[in-house]
Amino acid sequence: DEMKYDKSGAVTVMGVMRAISEIQPKINVIGIIPLCENMPSGNATRPGDVVTAYNGKSIEILNTDAEGRLILADALAYGVEKFKPDYVIDMATLTGATSIALGSNYIAMLGNNQKFINLMNKSSEKSFDKVWNLPLTEEFNEMMKSKFADIKNISETGEAGTITAAAFLSFFVDKTKWIHLDIAGTAYTKEKGPIGFGPTGSGLSVVVETILNLQNKK
Repeated sequence: DEMKYDKSGAVTVMGVMRAISEIQPKINVIGIIPLCENMPSGNATRPGDVVTAYNGKSIEILNTDAEGRLILADALAYGVEKFKPDYVIDMATLTGATSIALGSNYIAMLGNNQKFINLMNKSSEKSFDKVWNLPLTEEFNEMMKSKFADIKNISETGEAGTITAAAFLSFFVDKTKWIHLDIAGTAYTKEKGPIGFGPTGSGLSVVVETILNLQNKK
């Protein structure tokens, strides 16, 4: 039943594109949503399998619950190759570690370009979303290297789960300016609060505000 929660990133992208269609900023915005069935079968991925991503990188599967990042990786690689964007933002309910680190008030933000991160930080001040920048340095990329493939889909150390998940995604954006938003702690509320019960639309506001600020930079 929590798959309704697990698709929050995809649904939020739909919300962003709806907002963009109404605001009509003077920059080109493309939304990509990777979708697939999440059901066990005889063809299901198993621990120890090695799969090949869209960009040709091989991935060792160490945890089959870290499955969403596999299709997100393909979406990132596809978008970068096909559209050659100036900026990429992805949103996903990627890690339970986000909730442990930041609770349900802050979105974890990680990226590869400090100026872009600063811009989103500024955008969050005007939006309904709070973001918190976590470090993403080469040490975390090294933690995702595999003995049997290019990378593995989860770190074996159990440390820095939110950061290592972002490090995994970083292998699929090349040198494009990129921000990853982990909305796992903020996308859904199980208790009735100011915005009610259920999905919150977390990430939509700050992404739209960031797009407007990028438009002003042109």
